[in-house]
Amino acid sequence: MKIKHSKYKNTGILFELLVRQATADTLKGTDSPAIDLIKKYFVKSELGREYKLYESVIKSKVINESKANAIISTILESSKKLNRTSLRKQKYNLISEIKKDYNIDSFFGTKIKNYKEFASLYTLIEGYNNDEITDTDQLVDNKVTLLEYLTKQDVVTEEVKENVLKEFQTYDKDLRILTYQVLLEKFNSKYNNLSVEQKQVLKEFINAVDSTPSLREFYNNKIVELKETLNIESINITDKATQVKVQEISKLLTELSKNDKVSNDNLVDLLQYYELVKEIKVANDKV
Repeated sequence: MKIKHSKYKNTGILFELLVRQATADTLKGTDSPAIDLIKKYFVKSELGREYKLYESVIKSKVINESKANAIISTILESSKKLNRTSLRKQKYNLISEIKKDYNIDSFFGTKIKNYKEFASLYTLIEGYNNDEITDTDQLVDNKVTLLEYLTKQDVVTEEVKENVLKEFQTYDKDLRILTYQVLLEKFNSKYNNLSVEQKQVLKEFINAVDSTPSLREFYNNKIVELKETLNIESINITDKATQVKVQEISKLLTELSKNDKVSNDNLVDLLQYYELVKEIKVANDKV
C-alpha cells in the first residue's frame, strides 16, 4: 500500500505555512489569526510534539550518514508514542479554523522551501504507524531523500532498502506469526512434530523480513545444506528405485536468484524437504 501525502495533514507544512501567514499579516499591520492558531494548536499539544520531529530534520546541521540514520530511527520511534487519535482531531480542527480566517487555496498555495523533505518525513511517519503493509520502494525513496538532505551527499539506495526493511519488520510481524501458526497446524496435521531444523526455519521466517537479502541468503544456505544431506543419505538407501528418486529430488533443489522473493511457498518447501530427510534417516536407522 502506498501512503498518499497530504499537505493538509502534514504537521511540518501546517506549522511553516502558519508562520509565513503570521509574518505576512504582521507586515500588513493587521491582527493575525495565524499567531493565535499557533499558540492554540502547537503549544503543549500532540501537534506541537509532532512538529518537533519535523523540526529535528529540517533544522539539523550537516551530519554523517550514521548519525542521520540514528535521527530518522529516533523520530520514527518517537512518533509511535504520539496519540494518533488526538493528532487527527487537532489537525481537523486546525484546518477548520484556517478555513474560517483565510482563503484555503491561497493559504496552501504558498511554496515551501523544504516541501520534498516535509513530504518524505510525513510518509515515513505515516507508514511507520500504519497497520497495513506499506510500499517498500516508497519508503526507501523517502528515506533516501531525508538522508541526502541531512548529509548533503548521495547515499547508496540498496543499503537504505535493507535498513528500511529491518526498521519496518514489525509492521506485519503479528500477521506473519499468525500465518505461520496456521501453516504449522496444517503441517503437523499431516506430518509428525517438527524437527530441530524445521523449527529453525520457522523461527527465521517469523523473525526475518520478507524478501530481504538476509532471508534469501538463509533460504539458499538451507537449500545447499539439504542437497548435501540428501545426496549423502541416498547412498545408504537399499531400494534402488527410491535411491534414484531421492537423487532426482536433490537435483530439483535450486537456490533463489537476487531478483527472487522469498515466499510462503518457499517456507513450505523447506519444511517438506526436511521432513523427507527425517523419513530417510528413520529408514536408514539413523534417528
